[in-house]
Amino acid sequence: MVYDNYNGLVIGFGPSDKPSLAIFSIALFPRWVILFFLQDAKIPDPERRLTGSGRIVRHVKLEHDTFDDPAIARLITEALRRAKVPLHRGQRRRLVIKSISAKQRPRRLPTTSR
Repeated sequence: MVYDNYNGLVIGFGPSDKPSLAIFSIALFPRWVILFFLQDAKIPDPERRLTGSGRIVRHVKLEHDTFDDPAIARLITEALRRAKVPLHRGQRRRLVIKSISAKQRPRRLPTTSR
């Protein structure tokens, strides 16, 4: 599911187009990207990669080296294992545009000092 909302672009991943079943979401902002774990804030995180103090949702700010981090891969695997409704490997995937906000902030790339 894709939400083009006021602050950024959010892509939710789940077994259907029902937002409450989304397992993950990736939020793309002009200056950073965040991976949200949406169903269980109690995922074991011995390396302390997750941030946030929510009872249900926690997140990881993605940096250039985060994609190869085995701790992040373990968090993703555990979130998939604990999902309310699992993602099935053979299931047909769809991209659903859910919302485009009428009011949006301008998306400017960060400027670099010269």
